Amino acid sequence: MSKKIKTPEVKELFQAILSLQNEEECFNFFEDVCTTNEILSFAQRFQVAKLLTQKFTYQEIAEKSGASTATISRVKRSIDDGNGGYEMAFKRLS
Repeated sequence: MSKKIKTPEVKELFQAILSLQNEEECFNFFEDVCTTNEILSFAQRFQVAKLLTQKFTYQEIAEKSGASTATISRVKRSIDDGNGGYEMAFKRLS
C-alpha cells in the first residue's frame, strides 16, 4: 500500500466504509461523502478494469464505458503495477 494514503484519517474512513452493512447504506454514505461525478468516475474505472481483464480492446472499452483512452491507460497501469485490488475484488464478486 502506498504510504501516501496510509494515514490515520484514511484508516478511519476505511473503517467507516467497512462498517456499512448493505447497498442502501453504501448509496447513502457515498452520496454524502462524494460528489456524483466522483462516484460515477469510480464506477467507470471499475468497469474499465473489468473490461480490460476480459481482454476487450481500448477502442471497445472506450465505446462501452465512455472512458477516454487516457483513463483506460491509467486503469491498465493500476492492474499491471498496482496492489492487486481490482483482481481481488473481481474474484470475490464472481
